[in-house]
Amino acid sequence: MAVTQQEIENRLWDAADELRVAMPEAQYSSVVFPLMFWKYLSDTWEHHHQEFLDENDLDSLSAEEAREIEYRDYQSFEIPFIHPGTVAECRASWVSILATITQPGLGRRVRASLQAIETANPAKFSRLFGSMTWTSEEVLSGEVLAAVMQAMDRTPKMHEGNMSYDVLGGAYEYLLKRFSDGSGTRAGQFFTPREVVELLVEILAPKNRESVYDPTCGSGGMLIASANLLKAHGGHGYTLSLYGQEAVSDTAGVARMNLFMHNLTQFQVEVGDTLKDPRFKKPDGSIATFDVILANPPYSLKWKPWSNDPRAIGGVATQSSADWAFVQHMIASMDPKKGRAGVVLPHGVLFRGGQEAAIRQRVLDDDLLEAVIGLPANLFYNTDIPTAILVFRAVDTKADERQKGVLFIDASTRFTKAKNRNVLTGADIADVVTAYSSTFDFDGNPIDPDGDDGIVARFVPATEIAANGYDLNIGRYVKQAAAESENLGTLINAYNLARAKRQKTEARMLAVLADAGIEGFDE
Repeated sequence: MAVTQQEIENRLWDAADELRVAMPEAQYSSVVFPLMFWKYLSDTWEHHHQEFLDENDLDSLSAEEAREIEYRDYQSFEIPFIHPGTVAECRASWVSILATITQPGLGRRVRASLQAIETANPAKFSRLFGSMTWTSEEVLSGEVLAAVMQAMDRTPKMHEGNMSYDVLGGAYEYLLKRFSDGSGTRAGQFFTPREVVELLVEILAPKNRESVYDPTCGSGGMLIASANLLKAHGGHGYTLSLYGQEAVSDTAGVARMNLFMHNLTQFQVEVGDTLKDPRFKKPDGSIATFDVILANPPYSLKWKPWSNDPRAIGGVATQSSADWAFVQHMIASMDPKKGRAGVVLPHGVLFRGGQEAAIRQRVLDDDLLEAVIGLPANLFYNTDIPTAILVFRAVDTKADERQKGVLFIDASTRFTKAKNRNVLTGADIADVVTAYSSTFDFDGNPIDPDGDDGIVARFVPATEIAANGYDLNIGRYVKQAAAESENLGTLINAYNLARAKRQKTEARMLAVLADAGIEGFDE
């Protein structure tokens, strides 16, 4: 009987929950994901190995012939032996190591197995399992590791003969979300809420056989969502060429495992600092270009500014915030004929001055920015600040009605309150996409000017933005009805309360200074 989504999710969470005595929830992923993927590989290998045994007469084949047939016709990767040719020889499979679970040194055997799989399959699984520090007895005791493995072994066999890739990938996504819901900042650093990802992908609309690139790919969710959305719209997600770069090695491993579990094999995930060491380049050393670029980079990241880099159009972002540097990298990565990019960033990028203002002016003068979409506050796991999606298009790809201007969409009031954060519903996403896809006259007349459905949109000519000093603050161009109708009496009351509080604080300060014999501060 086919495994249900709920069943596998419950069993996997039971396994993760065994870690509660050993580490914070934010660290569960570093253990659970490698073990889950190892079990998936082992179960899949065993499933195909049994098919090979059932369909071939091994008595008529030499060992060499049998291996050639199996790996040519049945297996797509190898589960090798560890300690070959010794009395300790065993296959680096889940079942083999589970059989030794009561023996000392479990962590060492698990580590040796995972390393053997990486070594035997360098093109597919190189560096897949990350640092594996959790296999050390000092980090995770053998008893706890054994409990996790035993709980996970109660999960049904993880192979395509027993469960679909949709179920398997969905279980992986479930754990990512569960870890992020319960652990706050650390897990949230590599998990963007799926509804935000869906909105971004819907806007950029990947097509069959296009390339999709995420320069800060985290767990790979945006790449997977691109393939899933294309499939949902009748396309072929497996035809996409997926590329990602991630600064944290363990997180890059999570992304690779996530992509495999969604049956996506045309991908390349590299490790490195995208701003300092971009890994995807053309033969001449210039930045590689892609059809679709999408990202949710770390906000206001301190960085070492470029000294001489062709990506730095309009100038170099300040050391205190790499926000615009990520945008510059994404613009440089857009294919000149059909490239488009979408990035989620805090509102500060829309109006901060100094060098950021100079970069913003250059981007607007070059007519690269297509849209600014204001999102609700508290959508993310690691911050409650409001964010915005910025959409860019290569010069020749903007529609005629979008030339020399920017579409502003305020969707900040469209959300549903959940336990730990606000969420976007399917209807919210659909309405924002509808607003983005709408046609506006050049006078920029808004759709739904009263904001009755919680979304206001307006196309703003570049001349108006220039007259505002290239400030992109959404409130300058579209206003929610609620804000426009704010009661003057309420504002006066709020002012009077704040003024009284300030006067009380000042009186207390002056009294303290007078007691100390300090005078001259009474004006």
